[in-house]
This record gives sequence, structure tokens and C-alpha cells, in this order.
Amino acid sequence: MNTRKLWIAFNFFAITVFSQTAFAQGLNWEGQTGALITPFAYTAASPARKFGKPEVAFHYLNSGNVIGNDYQFSITEGFGNRFEAGFTQAFSSSGRSPLSVLFSNGFSELHGKFTVLPENSFNSKWVPAIAVGAIGRFGAQRVSYYTAPPSGGSVSQTNGDFYIVATKTITQVKALPFVLSLGEKVTDASVLGVAGNAGNGSPSNLGQRWQGRLFGAAAFVIHGPAKSALIFGSEALQEPRYVQGLNHYLTGLAGTPVSANIPTSLTYFVRVVPNLKGSPLQVDLGVAQFAGKIAPGVLPTLDARARVGMGISYHF
Repeated sequence: MNTRKLWIAFNFFAITVFSQTAFAQGLNWEGQTGALITPFAYTAASPARKFGKPEVAFHYLNSGNVIGNDYQFSITEGFGNRFEAGFTQAFSSSGRSPLSVLFSNGFSELHGKFTVLPENSFNSKWVPAIAVGAIGRFGAQRVSYYTAPPSGGSVSQTNGDFYIVATKTITQVKALPFVLSLGEKVTDASVLGVAGNAGNGSPSNLGQRWQGRLFGAAAFVIHGPAKSALIFGSEALQEPRYVQGLNHYLTGLAGTPVSANIPTSLTYFVRVVPNLKGSPLQVDLGVAQFAGKIAPGVLPTLDARARVGMGISYHF
């Protein structure tokens, strides 16, 4: 009986300790260390005062008949156990709708993050990690490009995020270790840049607007088969309410004022870590809830509800 209790305690210890490094390794949709679409306050693994080995990731999302298929290729590098920076290239294949042209172009992304306060600082097991970060998107020709063409002959648009996030891996609850993350970002991007630039609330809706949006994630870790770890979680990301120029464009089509509203994005995911002893490979499987009927009666559904996606991260 004592041996059995010792074995259970050892497995619990392995899961709780490894859960912290497991979350620190996985890259999200835009190449940041995080869940599926939101960043964590952790950074890519690296030793003190030195560069770590790069981490690469591939993400795919079946975004439906309108948006089509989206692909993200990322590389991220950590430094000093507190910094990370990376590059992501977004690609897409068109859907089968007359609206698909609004989502058919790729764009580039640069991101950086700095951990201001490491987890468990001040010798307290309840102190979360706190980080600040930014991401810039370049060369976008998405919804806002077509509905509010840029002036001066520009062939693309830019947008970005500045954010602060706190993340805590909680191992003090004996029943099940879990992770909580909460943050706020100031952004002028719509749906992570997939729809282009965020718009303001004016009747013409042609202007671009920076605004604060909340995001968060929660997940728990369980022991999987063959010494693996399974991390089940969910995220919520507030989106800017308007897409730049879209209401103006739809009003012209309908002949009456139209207000298309973008809902909060949600995801449900499982992250698979093949080996508790330390695995450079992680696999994410998820379901995303993005925009659907944003302008009923005027604009057909964007068909981006309950869309299935996957991601693979590998840390060299």
C-alpha cells in the first residue's frame, strides 16, 4: 500500500512539474508561446543570458467555405529565459464563395515578448508570471483592404497588438493541476488580422481604431497513455466590434444602414505532449468559434463557427 501511494505521488509530482515546461514550449497560432490563439506570460525555453534553440510550428485551420483554409508557419527564439521573438508567415487557400476573395491573401507577422515578473517570484508559489508583448502584421490584403481601400496607392495594410498577460500554473490543488491566463491587448486588428483592420463605430466606419480587448485561457493537465500528458483547455478572445470599412460597404449594397458585429472568438483544445520525461514535440487539436452571421439578412454567414484546426510545435 505504501509503495502504491509512493508511485501515485511520484506520478502527480511528474505531471505538476512538467506541466509548467509543457505550456512554456507550445507555440500558438501566431508563433507566440501560448495556447491556440492567445499568448501566455511564459517565453520560449532558453538558458540565462544565452539564446535558446529555435522552436518551429505549423498550424492549420479549416475556416469554412467562405474564408477557406488558413496555414501558419512560425519560428520563435528565446533568450535569457525571459525574452522571445519570432516570425510567422500566413498563407491561405480560397473558399468556394463570392466573398472568398476578401480572405485569400497571406501576410507576415513579427512578434516579441518579455517576462516582467517570473512565476513564483518573491518565494511565493501563488505569484503568476507577468509578461508584455507586441505583434505586428504586414502586407495584409483582407476584408478591410477591399471595403476601405488605402489611400496613396498602398498595396497592403498593417495592424498590430500590444498586450500584457498574467499566467499561473497551479499545482497546489492536489486533485488536478491546471493553468489560468488572463490578459488585455490594445489592437487595431480584426480577428487576429484574418479580417484585416479594425474599424471605428462611426456611420461610415472607414476609420481605423485602436481599442482594448480582454483575453483569457484555462486548462488542466492529466496523465495520458504511454507516459504522455494531455492538456485540455479553452480560450476566449474579445474582438474589435467592427471591421474597417465593412459597414460602409454593406450599407452601399443594401441601400440602408447596416451594422456588422464581430463576436468574441472561442476555442476548445487538447495539447498532446508525447513523453513526460521531456518531449520537443507537441501536437494541438482544437475547435474554433469565430464569426458566423455578422450581418443577418444582408451578408451571408461567414461559416466560421465550429471550425476544426491543428498545430504542431517542435523545439530543437
